Amino acid sequence: MDIKRYTKMAYDDFEDMVFGHCPNPLTTGFDLEIGAGYTSAEVNYAPRPSSGKSKETLVAEYEKITTDVLQRMVQVGFPSVVLETEHVLPMTMNPEWGADISHAQKTIMEEYYDEYGIKCALRTTLADIRGGRETLDLRGDHYDILMESFEQVASSGSDMLSIESLGGKGVFDNAILHNDIPGIMFSIGILGTLDVEYIWSEISSIAKKHNVIAAGDTDCSQANTAMFIAGGLLDRKLAHTMAIVARAISAPRSLAAYEAGAVGPGKDCGYENTIIKAIAGVPISQEGKASTCAHSDVMGNLVMQCCDLWSNESVEYHGEFGGTSVQCWGETLSYDCSMLNTAIEAGYTKVFRDVLMASDRYRDPQSFILAFDNAYRIGEAIVEDGDDIYLRSKNAAIKACELVERGSRDQLELSRFEKASLTKAIKALYSMTDEKDVFIDEQMEKFKVSMPEFRPENYGY
Repeated sequence: MDIKRYTKMAYDDFEDMVFGHCPNPLTTGFDLEIGAGYTSAEVNYAPRPSSGKSKETLVAEYEKITTDVLQRMVQVGFPSVVLETEHVLPMTMNPEWGADISHAQKTIMEEYYDEYGIKCALRTTLADIRGGRETLDLRGDHYDILMESFEQVASSGSDMLSIESLGGKGVFDNAILHNDIPGIMFSIGILGTLDVEYIWSEISSIAKKHNVIAAGDTDCSQANTAMFIAGGLLDRKLAHTMAIVARAISAPRSLAAYEAGAVGPGKDCGYENTIIKAIAGVPISQEGKASTCAHSDVMGNLVMQCCDLWSNESVEYHGEFGGTSVQCWGETLSYDCSMLNTAIEAGYTKVFRDVLMASDRYRDPQSFILAFDNAYRIGEAIVEDGDDIYLRSKNAAIKACELVERGSRDQLELSRFEKASLTKAIKALYSMTDEKDVFIDEQMEKFKVSMPEFRPENYGY
């Protein structure tokens, strides 16, 4: 595998990080630029369960979705949009299903571009049909079907390829239940990174072969799981300071996709994307306040701070008072982007960015570490030992904890529960070895005993 490690930052100063701009912009689809001076909505949707009974019913469903989104964009006067089709399992398990849907969507998009001039592109996010279960062979038959599905959609109209990969998920689920920080480090920083490298080396080759974009991955299955378990300010199932450890480690894990050839835009549910943009300079999609149709978070404004695409996460296709769900959420997203783009044109980009960031900065430790200045500092910790996938993950986790500890002396309020958790996390991180091989050997043996289903061969061991 041809892996390029990041050992320096894409930006010299975190103050240079803004929405709508990045050092490595992209052009894709029908005249759509990403990160080149403006933001666009990325509308994400799911078909109704009743439409999944056959390929024909799914194709018809996605044709309706595509037409509805583009019709509303033109109707209200928005100049650009991205459609993200996240596969339901049958669409990836049967590669020709996904291919036919991509072709049908792209045909409609071309018609709207030709008639109305709307700039648009199609991102296809395949389902990780390997399931993240350690009992399965992550590099066996299901992997081969997954790659064939990437081949099919890449040759049938998709402009950007993505996945929410699941490597390390089984080990992570075990570790998070036990507040096992070394186990979380192992599952995300080591196993997750190795799996991302493996699959993205091939995805990038497929994208190059078909002249499409290898976009990016997201640690939805691990860091977002921690975020969701941690919940809001009333929840005590998992300390939010534990969730920041998972989030910090997710950045070098998702970065591995770019080291293996991905070029962005990073996928919306990767809350770690601000850190990645700081390191790799790639455009990113983000989700926040407009993703309340899918879930809640504690940073709905803040994550807009450096976005290039602005997404709703996902919404089931159905009727609302204002139209279909995709029309309503697409319009909401596009009005947000219109506001961002007006700030750019008026010369108030950084002021508006700072307002977005400050509105959520002290809401929670999770939002605090993802404020663009702190995200940049975590990025610096990652590239400090960028050649070592273990040390860069450990550095990221320690830096996140240090930032929160420092912030708690100022305006960031922590409960006794969170303070105790933070103290334990810092102690656990500093007690871990600095030797990658020693760490991996220790964790391999631990999980072979505690998880009989754990298969090191899934990660090349």
